[in-house]
Amino acid sequence: MRRMQDTVYGQVRVSRFPLPLFGVIFGGLMLASGIHQGVIILMRYLALNDIVLVHAVLLYWGMVSLGMTILIRHLMKTTYEKPVQELASATRKVAEGDFSVYVPPIHTADKLDYLDVMILDFNKMVAELGSIETLKTDFFSNVSHEIKTPLAVIQNSAQMLKEGGLTPEQQADYVDTIDRYSRRLSDLIANILKLNKLEKQNIQPKPEPYDLCAQLAECALLFEDRWERKGIEFEADLEDQAVIQADESLMELVWNNLLSNAVKFTPPGGRVALRQTSTAESVEVSVSDTGCGMDEETLQHIFDKFYQGDTSHSAEGNGLGLALVRRILRMTGGSISVTSAPGEGSTFTVRLPVRPREHAPRKGEDQT
Repeated sequence: MRRMQDTVYGQVRVSRFPLPLFGVIFGGLMLASGIHQGVIILMRYLALNDIVLVHAVLLYWGMVSLGMTILIRHLMKTTYEKPVQELASATRKVAEGDFSVYVPPIHTADKLDYLDVMILDFNKMVAELGSIETLKTDFFSNVSHEIKTPLAVIQNSAQMLKEGGLTPEQQADYVDTIDRYSRRLSDLIANILKLNKLEKQNIQPKPEPYDLCAQLAECALLFEDRWERKGIEFEADLEDQAVIQADESLMELVWNNLLSNAVKFTPPGGRVALRQTSTAESVEVSVSDTGCGMDEETLQHIFDKFYQGDTSHSAEGNGLGLALVRRILRMTGGSISVTSAPGEGSTFTVRLPVRPREHAPRKGEDQT
């Protein structure tokens, strides 16, 4: 009986030698046996001697054996050897660093068997490896660029100070430039290390109960000087208290990054809004601004490492903040979404469970 197996690709044949093929081979052998009996009867009817009869039978079965051998050899070659050789050749190319390899499946999508599934999985694996290699190359390229730029500015400012002949105001400007770009370089390295530790899970969240509303208020106050200098109207709509179980230090990174971006991309005289609501199961925090907004292409990449949609503010960041935010939220069971349109500002919405999943109360358990 033909056995079937369900996979992500649909129904897949388990056997590469299905029942119809078995029936063809079995029927062919039975037909050959019948012809053998007919040959013997014909030879006896023609009254040929036994030596001729024996040689005729041997010749006949030799031809049948040769035909069956050629058929089985053909089936083995087309069914196993050729696909496996192609897969082995592709594997060798991948091992040598070629991630453009593609092995076509043997059958169409409605007639897949387990070897087809193995080939499709191999193609998917190669595509993933290729994307990882591309990301790694882009990562090193971006890191080199992000480090090279502030270093060049620092070196140039230091050279100007070394040459002398500057007014006190010019000296102060160059010192401020060195200080600013040194801090930027320090922040870049710190963010790279944090992101690397998070992705390697060297940092594990330590959820403890704390008041999220108090944390949001404290984070917002850190940017008070910046929004006042730009004349930004800051609006906060928070509950009196919202106790959640999460890693307070990691969540602080989330709110600081979102608020920093909101203030940075909001023009003078604009508005930034921080809102928080909660239910028995989850908490929702949104950070809105009236900045430049983002188009669809930018929205697809804002969580990528080193991506900066608005290059006019590239000197104020390194494109790692939102990548850190997304990684932290994934580790803590939360999520982040964004709505934006060019010229209409942006809204980032974070959703967090009140308790981590492993600490969620069971039915009938006190939830206070």
